[in-house]
This record gives sequence, C-alpha cells and structure tokens, in this order.
Amino acid sequence: MRKITVIIEKGTDLYSAYIPDDIKSVFINGQGNSISAAIEDMKTALEEAKDSFIERGKPLPEDLTGEMKFELKYDIASLFDHFDEINISSFARKNGINESLLRKYRNRLAFASERQRKKIETGLHGLGKALCEATL
Repeated sequence: MRKITVIIEKGTDLYSAYIPDDIKSVFINGQGNSISAAIEDMKTALEEAKDSFIERGKPLPEDLTGEMKFELKYDIASLFDHFDEINISSFARKNGINESLLRKYRNRLAFASERQRKKIETGLHGLGKALCEATL
C-alpha cells in the first residue's frame, strides 16, 4: 500500500485537500466547507480521474493504481479547526509557545517558522502519545 500525502489548508471561505507530489499524472484537488468535505471531494476527484482514463480507453497511469493510504498534512489553522477539542491556551502553555502567537497562527494572522511548526508538531505527538497511554 502506497502512502499518499494530502495537504489540508484553510482558505478564505473553504478548505482544500490536494495531493502535491505523490501523483504526477493528474492534479488532484478537493474543496469543501469542512475538512471532511474537502477530503471526500478530493477522493471523488481521484476516482473521476481514474474513470476518465478508462472511459477514454487509455491505460491507467501507474501512479493511479493500487491501494493508497492517505497521510494528512495540515496547516496550523486547519489543524486547530479540525481538532477543536484542543484548547489553544492550554496547549500553548504546556508546550512553551506564546498563547497570543499561537492564536494568531490559528487565525492566519501570522505564520509559524519551521522551528515553531516543529514545536507544535512535537506537542501534538506528545499529547497523542499521552492520550493513547491513558486508561479508564
């Protein structure tokens, strides 16, 4: 099974889900009012691209064959929109990030450096690990 990177970004009015590099034969993009809707639209676009080759009697390009596993890569605004149960202030404090600055990233009023993105990603992974280890 091939891993396909899907970029999730928040635009002005819509979310986009697109495959930037893993499929070269066609550009696959989806949009929607929510991240889930954008991903579903992207999956529909992928199926329509495959159908288009078949309908035209053309061989399916190799990059459109086989099973695909989608790996979602979010921009900061989309991530905190999608996982809205994460409290921005608490997350920022626990991970040594300025709360006001993180809110600006979340609202697209500022954009994080690579170092800040890594810090946020490390915090998210730490939170996920702690949640996976929790029992009731």
